[in-house]
Amino acid sequence: MKGKDVSSEKPGPEKRDSLPSTADKENLKNSEETLLEIGANLNVRRSDGSWYPAEVIQRRFNDSISSNEYYVHYEGFNRRLDEWVPRSRIRSSNDTEINQEILEGNERKITRNQKRKHDEINHVQRTYAEMDPTTAALEKEHEALTKVKYIDRIQFGKYEIDTWYFSPYPEEYGKQPKLWICQYCLKYMKFEKTYRYHTTQCFNRQPPGKEIYRKGTLSIFETDGKDFKLYCQNLCLLAKLFLDHKTLYFDVEPFLFYILCEINRFGAHVVGYFSKEKESPDGNNVACILTLPPHQRKGYGKLLIAFSYELSKIEGVQGSPENQILRDFRGTLSIKDLSAMTAITQHDIITTLQSLNLVKYWKGQHVICVTPKLVEEHLKSSEYKRPLLTVDSSCLQWTPPKKANKVKKTGH
Repeated sequence: MKGKDVSSEKPGPEKRDSLPSTADKENLKNSEETLLEIGANLNVRRSDGSWYPAEVIQRRFNDSISSNEYYVHYEGFNRRLDEWVPRSRIRSSNDTEINQEILEGNERKITRNQKRKHDEINHVQRTYAEMDPTTAALEKEHEALTKVKYIDRIQFGKYEIDTWYFSPYPEEYGKQPKLWICQYCLKYMKFEKTYRYHTTQCFNRQPPGKEIYRKGTLSIFETDGKDFKLYCQNLCLLAKLFLDHKTLYFDVEPFLFYILCEINRFGAHVVGYFSKEKESPDGNNVACILTLPPHQRKGYGKLLIAFSYELSKIEGVQGSPENQILRDFRGTLSIKDLSAMTAITQHDIITTLQSLNLVKYWKGQHVICVTPKLVEEHLKSSEYKRPLLTVDSSCLQWTPPKKANKVKKTGH
């Protein structure tokens, strides 16, 4: 599940799978006389009832079910689907009936488009053979460092959210099946009773820093990693639970964080954020971006990216990433003009135009060939989706921070 609203539920013990029957307990006891080996390749039943080949990554004893459970990785699937499973969902790789079921599933003929949709839904990852050697080596190193995800879910405000990836919370917290996180100060706790007490003592009702944007029930706060170090570190640890390749956790001082919140009478509730370097040598206007799972598909991600470009325009610099098309302009424009108007780098503009086949070679040079009809065709295509939310620049109250004058180095 992405995120379950539990605001109407009474506080109580942590929810688990239904308790096994007497027969199941006996089978479980017999099956666990011999512990499964780490690295073993077996067949595992996923929550949808289908069997898949998987590798056993780790083992732990679960007190709530008085039994061992195993952390498994499903072959060919994204690591966000790795999970802890009881022994009852694991079978030998030599089980003929299950192997036949897996084989029949693999042999179903699907079109290329169906395969793409299947891979997206099931988060099928590229194999190392499909990557260049450098990328493959980095992926292997990253996988080794973040192999086991102990935190299965978090309580964040009224939502109980399934986590996707490992996050380096301090060991006593990082090994808990569930963490309770204050949605206002981002303090993380191991026990529900501690969390309940904390909510009566925490008087924060919004992120630290300055509110720089407010329209309707949406607000964006600018938080300096240097001024609010602990909060920003906690934000990064929270984000890592849902981002695979995030490496910034503790060195937050060189970054600014722009935190998107939904506002109601109780306070400002964090739904997403992006960060950016105060001094980016590559001119990037976004270092990291996240929308929390319960709030995805609401248009918040595109809103945050658009907001980053609004800041870049005020600063008078060009940034990256993402692509935009100007609809209402008639006349002659250069790449430089487009870059100045949108705050998108010239390289990104050229790459986007080329991908849309809007660049032609004419009389010895490359020119942009665009007509209103062609633009409309692209806007009507299935690949273009009109943003659900847009930035209202009149609601933005922000002045670019003063940058220190760089002293030119001489000599060696």
